[in-house]
Order: sequence, then C-alpha cells, then structure tokens
Amino acid sequence: MNRSETTSSISKMARFSGVLYLFIAVCGGFAFFAGYENLLVTGDSAATANNIINSEAIFRLGFAGDALTFLSEIILTILLYHLFKPVGKTLSQIAALARLAMTAMIGMNLLNKLIVLHLLNNADYAAVFTAEQLEALMNLFMTAYGFGSLIWGVFFGLHLLVIGYLIFNSSYFPKILGVLFAFASFGYFTDSFGTFLLPQFEAFYTVIILATIPAELTFAFWLLIKGINVKQWQKHVLVPSQA
Repeated sequence: MNRSETTSSISKMARFSGVLYLFIAVCGGFAFFAGYENLLVTGDSAATANNIINSEAIFRLGFAGDALTFLSEIILTILLYHLFKPVGKTLSQIAALARLAMTAMIGMNLLNKLIVLHLLNNADYAAVFTAEQLEALMNLFMTAYGFGSLIWGVFFGLHLLVIGYLIFNSSYFPKILGVLFAFASFGYFTDSFGTFLLPQFEAFYTVIILATIPAELTFAFWLLIKGINVKQWQKHVLVPSQA
C-alpha cells in the first residue's frame, strides 16, 4: 500500500469511526433509556411488569438496540486500535481489550432482558407462579440488567482513561478531547464503584454520568466532520512511541 492509499485509508477509517460512535449512541441510548429505564419503576414490581407488558414492542426494540450496539462496538474497537497504535501500541491494546471486555458484558447482559421476555410470554410460568411472583421475577432481572451496566461501566472507564491519554499525547487530535475523555472515565468509575459502595448517592451518580456524554459525542463529530490530521498520524508511524 503506497502513501496516498494509506492516507485515504486512515481518513476513511476515522470518519467511519465517527459514524459508528453516533450509531452506538443512538442504539445504546434508546436501549437503555426507552427500553429499560423508562419501563423500570424502582420498588414497584407490578408497575414495572405492567410497563413491559404495555410497551413490549419498545422493550423488544431496546433489546435489538443493545444487540446492534455490541456488534458495532467490536468494529469500533478495532478501528480505534489502528487509529491510536502509532501513539502507543501497548496502551492501544489495553484500551482495545478493555472495550472488548465491556462489549462482552453488554452481550451477556442481554440474557436478563431475554429472561424477562421468556417470563412474560411463557404460559407455563403463569401456571406455577402467582402474578405477584412473576412480577417480582421480572423486576429482579430488570434490576440485574442495571447492575450489569454498572459492571461493564468499569471496563469502559478504563478504556476512556487510556484513550484520553492517547488523544492528549497524539498530535492529530485536540488535547481538550483527551481531557474530556479523562473526565468521562472519572464519571463511569464514580457511577460504578459509588453505586456499589455508597448507593444512597445514586441520584448524584446519574448526574455525573449524564455530564460525561459530551466527551464521546464531541469526539464522534470531530471524527465525522474534521477527521484526522493524517500528516501528524504519519509522523507517529515513522517515529512510534514506546508506550
């Protein structure tokens, strides 16, 4: 591959990464907020069950959104590895493995939603459990889905921290993006560890998580609109970092 082909390839890779970022934001956001949080009523199993029954189509679309998210995450992980490998191969590998671990958790977490659907649509359970028991079981697996999100958030926090460092030390992306990623990493770590250690401040952690959204969205639009400074990327290729 000659230099012009490499330039064209890395530019396309950067912009496609931006497209994937936005696609994941839409699918993942819908899956979590519309297909989960909007249906879950904390402390009220009956209300949660009724919401799922009355909005089964939304719940199923949320499942599809999660599935599309983790499939897209696999592709994005590989693209990000190639984009940042010139800055630090080892760190890029750590970031990639952390994001893949997160992706695997997202996939496994879908089991909780599948079990809810199974309880909802299998008449055999209605013959064994009372309505209250079925509602409690559905609420349990919905809650477990939320816990799963907190677990994959730990891996995502590590990924964001390393990517933030790589962005900051690259010369082909603005350093402010690296700072935003570091802040987002802090947000995810705070949400995950804080919810398990100090659950009484859960509402505060939710605010922190919402404040992390600009990091990846800004990066996504930067990749999509501005792309990558190919000349600076090539300089890192010619003189690779030891990190």
